[in-house]
Amino acid sequence: MRKTLIVGVAAGALVALAGIAPANAADDVAQLSVLHGVPGLTVDVYVNGDLTLDNFEPGDLAGPLELAPGTYTVAITASDAADASSPAIGPVDLPLEGGKNYTAVAHLDAAGTPTATLFTNDISTVGAGEGRLTVRHVAAAPAVDILAGGTPVITNLSNPNESLLTLPAGTVSASVAATGTTDPVVGPADVNVAEGTNTIVYAWGSLADKNLALAVQTIDGLHSNPDGVPAGSAGLVATNQPGDATGWWIGGAALALVLAISAAAVYGTRRAEARR
Repeated sequence: MRKTLIVGVAAGALVALAGIAPANAADDVAQLSVLHGVPGLTVDVYVNGDLTLDNFEPGDLAGPLELAPGTYTVAITASDAADASSPAIGPVDLPLEGGKNYTAVAHLDAAGTPTATLFTNDISTVGAGEGRLTVRHVAAAPAVDILAGGTPVITNLSNPNESLLTLPAGTVSASVAATGTTDPVVGPADVNVAEGTNTIVYAWGSLADKNLALAVQTIDGLHSNPDGVPAGSAGLVATNQPGDATGWWIGGAALALVLAISAAAVYGTRRAEARR
């Protein structure tokens, strides 16, 4: 299992993507980040027919980039392709609205077929002393439940869906179970919720190929006034993060979550086989 996160891509590629449609003002732009979550496939990314990201590797992350609102046609090809005429994924149209924040994810569907999903990131404010947790399942793996205090708070989370929670900042305890059960297969584990931040956890890769990995995106600056109110304990997992406005990183608690998803999926598969 991959335990590190490759941050960013070549600066020239980022400039190329940002230059496709120059934006006029911060309030009018769309912000777009890109995650490559297809194991074993190094790709090139074409936007509106132009090569934008070259030799984009699994686990690579790009952005956020400020783009003018509009629809962008994205095609993902093998890294040695001469053009975008025979894409491995797409072409897909990404409609981007001004003032919104997006993440485009190339990943495997539940059956293991490469696909792409555009997520809209929640950048609305949270209350003083609170943080937001977003969990996204983009792995070729079965669904899971996430438990707080033994009670399911996220149930039957399947590819390519997400679930959002607003939680008090502070230390929280969480565990993960196969969907439909309440017996933890991993956890409970104590982690931290970051105030004024949307912590977005992506489980990607393939359970069958034993290459499940995790990416975590953080978007901060979501404080309401006043901020900095001390908080205590909550009931669900979140993770620590650096102070960048939008960052990508891997933490121990996040790694525990992807291990939990893997273990829960294996447990659920074994239960299904036992019933046959």
